[in-house]
Amino acid sequence: MQAWPALKRVGDVVLASAGLVALAPLLVVVSIAVAITSKGGVLFVQPRVGRDEEWFTLIKFRTMVADASERQAELEHLNELDGAVFAIRHDPRVTAVGRFLRRTSLDELPQLVNVVKGEMSLVGPRPLPERDHSLLDEDSKVRYLVKPGMTGLAQVSGRNELSFEEMMAFDALYAKTCSARLDLSILLRTPTVMVTGRGAY
Repeated sequence: MQAWPALKRVGDVVLASAGLVALAPLLVVVSIAVAITSKGGVLFVQPRVGRDEEWFTLIKFRTMVADASERQAELEHLNELDGAVFAIRHDPRVTAVGRFLRRTSLDELPQLVNVVKGEMSLVGPRPLPERDHSLLDEDSKVRYLVKPGMTGLAQVSGRNELSFEEMMAFDALYAKTCSARLDLSILLRTPTVMVTGRGAY
């Protein structure tokens, strides 16, 4: 449907704005929990790659120790995912509060601001950091046909339980076939994934 991108943008703004208002008390509680349990800022900001490979600044709650980025190189050999994506099931850099936030995806809530700004959508492929983006092959870059999302087809289909090839296949499928029906299906499946924490680490 040609009108869907425009309608989707309206829906993103309305729902993300409403979410920021409705979830304000929760955002405050999470901010306090992060601040009093580990050193460093409450928010983690990082350049990510968006639609058409344009860069933007992603916002999320900090779930790792303050020097996590500097320590990643020494942990590369522990990466449990193949391909370009980096993830460790028991990453020593993740704080106690951070583990809970990651398992429930509450660390992603500040990205509602990214959605309102038009840098992200509620639904789309997850935005990759520079390290992961630099390792993608050209075929995998079809994911950049659409805006990155807070949740996506790969996230409701297994998240880190998927292989790199499976993740990229889901991202490509979404980018090529995104529709109102598919977005609604993903949004409806997301709460269950958040509650169960399936594939999150």
